[in-house]
Amino acid sequence: MAAAVVVLGIGTSGLAAPTALAEPESTALTAPDRTRPHVVSTSTLAQRERLTVWSPAMGRAVTVDIQRPTGDGSRPTLYLLDGAEAHDEESGWYAMTDLATLASAERLNVVTPVGDPHSYYTDWQSFDPGIGKKFMWETFLTSELPPLVDAEFGGNGTNAIAGASMGGVAALTLAARHPSLYRGVAGYSDCANISSMPNQLLTQWDVKRGGGDVANMWGPVGAPGWAAHDPYLIADQLRGKTIYMSSGNGVPGKYNALLDDPVDETVRGIIGEIGTAFCTGQMSSRLSALGIPYTTAMRTSGTHKWGYWNDELAASWPILMKSLGLR
Repeated sequence: MAAAVVVLGIGTSGLAAPTALAEPESTALTAPDRTRPHVVSTSTLAQRERLTVWSPAMGRAVTVDIQRPTGDGSRPTLYLLDGAEAHDEESGWYAMTDLATLASAERLNVVTPVGDPHSYYTDWQSFDPGIGKKFMWETFLTSELPPLVDAEFGGNGTNAIAGASMGGVAALTLAARHPSLYRGVAGYSDCANISSMPNQLLTQWDVKRGGGDVANMWGPVGAPGWAAHDPYLIADQLRGKTIYMSSGNGVPGKYNALLDDPVDETVRGIIGEIGTAFCTGQMSSRLSALGIPYTTAMRTSGTHKWGYWNDELAASWPILMKSLGLR
């Protein structure tokens, strides 16, 4: 069991540091009121805009990228979350996948938070001295950012959310805890049963390697906050949503260069994906027991690596688009 769930701490194994982006020309916006979320500045990147958004909950500015179609009119929004090793330069979804191309063919907003590795995209209970922040990602992603996207960037209030690894757990958790906000959710290579003892221990290890203390997140291992954020336990709140889940099985496949890849990366990726296969099977069984429809793709190969998540994004894309009313 313990060997099967070594996953959440793996984060974004195989994610190379993104190519440094040219420093964009920034346009500061007038927004002096720190009691409300607002766009502090915008800058232009390839196919998208970089927003600096003031978050009252976090007490600081947060970096978010948004890709949106040209022209007027409203459209739905897809939120995509990174794995544990999220980079400060740009989201892995743009650095490592074909997201920009997929999104450019749709009348769709795509929103990707940037940075804050090992945050679990959740509200932390306390300021963490090791990290130097108090993460309040759940409040930001569910209460502060969506109204801003709808009001200033053409969102129509119809949303879906997806993520890989840590981001996949977070996507399922946010969809379950805020059922009125999202119509569709996808989790790639994640372990939803986060409050199980093995996953608590692995999450504790993962947060520690990011410099933090997991007790500042949901409390000590075994505290009630863990169960409250476990999509496996609150899966009934996913009823009525379009759900996609996927995992490889740890067998190296087309994106593994066994002679060239670092050995430790390969080993972690194998063990991590064995864990996600077990966890995804667990979550599938849970949804079946509750009579909740879902789509699960259990692959015959694949490790914990971005190449496979790029494939899963493409495979789930029509399903996510349908949930947003675009098919």
